[in-house]
This record gives sequence, C-alpha cells and structure tokens, in this order.
Amino acid sequence: MARVVVIGDLMTDAVARAYHPLARGSDTPASVITYGGGSGANVAAWLAIEGVDTTFVGRRGSDITGRTREMELMGYGMDSRVVMDPERPTGTCVVMITHRGDRTMLSDPGANARLQPEDLPRDVFGPDGHLHVSGYTLINESSRRAARVALRMARETGMSISVDGGSHAPLERAGAENFLDWTNGARLLFANVDQASVLTGRDEAEAAAKVLTAWYPNVVIKLADAGALWASKTRDDLVVVPAEPVEPSPGSIGAGDAFIAGFLPPWLAGKHPKDSLVAAHRLAARALHQPGARPDLGDS
Repeated sequence: MARVVVIGDLMTDAVARAYHPLARGSDTPASVITYGGGSGANVAAWLAIEGVDTTFVGRRGSDITGRTREMELMGYGMDSRVVMDPERPTGTCVVMITHRGDRTMLSDPGANARLQPEDLPRDVFGPDGHLHVSGYTLINESSRRAARVALRMARETGMSISVDGGSHAPLERAGAENFLDWTNGARLLFANVDQASVLTGRDEAEAAAKVLTAWYPNVVIKLADAGALWASKTRDDLVVVPAEPVEPSPGSIGAGDAFIAGFLPPWLAGKHPKDSLVAAHRLAARALHQPGARPDLGDS
C-alpha cells in the first residue's frame, strides 16, 4: 500500500496517576512513569507496527530525552526524519489521572513549536503517498506554517490527505473557521465529539458529521465507549461501528492515535468504511490494554 507520511509532534509523556483524592497544598501518593508520546509520533508508531511504510517528520531537542524518543521511533521500523533543535528542549506532556480516572494534560510543545517548512523532506511527497497531519501541529501558531506548507505540497503532488482535530480546548482557541480553512483539500477528518462540536457548533455527533462533510469528503468521529461513525459527502447514510468492550489499563493513553493508525491502512486500500472502523477499534483496544501511548514491542 501507499507510504504514509506523518507530520506531527514528538513528546515525552509523564503519566501521573493519583491513588487518592488530590491533597491541595500537600502530597498525594501516585505512580509517575514516563513514556514516548506525541500524537503524530504515536500514529506513526502504530502504523509502522501494522506493517505500513511510514515516515515521521518532526522536531526534537538536542537533549538526551530527544535522542531517546527518536531512537524509539526507529525501533518501530519507520523512516524517522526528525530535526534536532539546538535551543528548545524536546516537548513534554504531563498527563494527570485522578483516583477516579479523570484526566487532564499539561503540555509544553518545546521543539515541536519550532517546526519549519525547511524541515520538510521534499523526497517524501509524491502521488503514491498519503499525508497525515497532526492537529496539534496546525493549532500551534509557531509550527502552523510548516503544517500548511506540507498540506500544500501534498495537494500539488497528488497525495491523499488526512488531518485530526488535535484537542478541543486549543482548537477552540485557534478558531473553527481558521482550522477549516487551513485544512482545505484534506480528504479525511478525524475528530472526537468535543472537537466536532467546536468545529460545527452541533452537540450531536451525527449532525456534526453531516455539517463537516461540506468541508471534508470523509469524516470519522470517535464516540468514546460508544464506538465511532463515518460520514461521506456522497452518501446520506452513516456507518456506525460499536467499540470493542475493553477494561483499560490504568495508565493507558493515546487510544485515539492508535484508532487513526488502524483506520488508515484499510481505508487507503479501498476497503469499506465499516471494515476500516473495525480495524481502528481493534488497534485502539490494543492500546487500551497497555500503559503508555505507543505500541509495546514486547507484544508485537
């Protein structure tokens, strides 16, 4: 199948899971573990594990953490085109999980925010490939120009294009109309319910999906435990597939990135959207069974 080029963020995830209610101004017993992360890098890693010819384009710091993160990517068998930033550190995301399982993220993009058009390798753009752009790279003002240049180069060379919505809070700050304009020409949008609501003003996923098909020929909305749906500009009916029942690992994160990586190969191969959604749920379920956001090579 076609080579998939992923433009996106490379991060270290520090997952802090509290065992008790947070004690304000004091200590709370917790488990704190670091993993490789970054939505773009996660998608690329899961694609590579699935046997897809994958190229990841991103930026890291000159620190030991950045080197470790890049070596991890190469360990998945992908073509890593990571540029080293001499000034900014590798990005970090602190994932805070309460004793009830609620989550919030504190993100410092670090070197990711400095991704430049000059960092884009021209040789990976061509009509036989597919480009996936992480929404975070578009939402971040400092890396947006590089993401937009990548989208333009993909359109000019005849690549198919997919994008994701990143995260709903920064997406709302960036503005729905802006995001829709920046992603002009993408064939496929991935979003969750909150992101779809930001982009359309509709709270119901089905209604939001129909609105979004005015901009994107294909739309996939992740419905969390309820599964996911696919909508198309050329069809009136929606394809809805329930999620696999899973008991998540306490430290699992990044199932949405695995979902994208599961959907893309069958979709690019021309399979029915239902088959693509089933494959997406399968990979997302695997991600939920393990800690961290990347594939566990010991289980591959």
